[in-house]
Amino acid sequence: MTGSGNTDTLPKPDCTLQTDALPVILLIVTIALIAAFPAELKPLVRGWEKRVSASEPAIWRGRIGDTEAVAVSEGMGAAAATRTCEALVASNPAIATLVSIGYAGSVSCGLQVGAAYPIREVIDAATTERFTTDNGQGQRLITLGRVADRDEKRKLAAQYQAVLIDMEAAAVARFARDHNLRFLCFKGISDGPNDNLPDFNRFVGVDGQLRMAALAAWAMLHPQYWKALGQLENNSRHAVQALAKVVQGFFAGSP
Repeated sequence: MTGSGNTDTLPKPDCTLQTDALPVILLIVTIALIAAFPAELKPLVRGWEKRVSASEPAIWRGRIGDTEAVAVSEGMGAAAATRTCEALVASNPAIATLVSIGYAGSVSCGLQVGAAYPIREVIDAATTERFTTDNGQGQRLITLGRVADRDEKRKLAAQYQAVLIDMEAAAVARFARDHNLRFLCFKGISDGPNDNLPDFNRFVGVDGQLRMAALAAWAMLHPQYWKALGQLENNSRHAVQALAKVVQGFFAGSP
């Protein structure tokens, strides 16, 4: 009883909440990386936990520096990127930063194919909207609603004085702006301004997925593209390795 001096019947302090809550606090996800293809993420998420669901895209969870992060790839284009952002923010309400990451084509001979760069400004070619990133420095990138050919690259470079082109960054930037989130962008160069590549648009499904089997079957019948496709594969492999280093370096230097 109280005041009896007998403490055997007093409730003991329960520290379960504190000890159980600590890992939860430490594991709150605040960064989300959005890519079009799993290959764009592979070097960066090596060693991360991978969660696979029959109804959802694969999700990787791990750390960049001291920060918990998730990474998802759900296809090419604005619709796929927006869908990914919506799902990630809904399931991880503590997310404060969205990162558009992946391949980009170069529209300038001044950049090295296979290298990776931070992006300082993203321009939506469809709306002419401009989005400033939180990178602080880097290159200017154009987002187009389709895979650009050589002629389109030259026209867009002249029109916007940009040096890179992709299909998703503007959608991620717009979602971040509309939801008061930080926006970062990093791109690895998979192809140059004068590369003679097939028209990949015919192999992109409505869900933003590249139909690889159809592309491979078509390529077998068009040997004039074999060399270019082989070079694209090699460039892409170098680009994602460089991309992982650039992203890790950025977050290692972040406050």
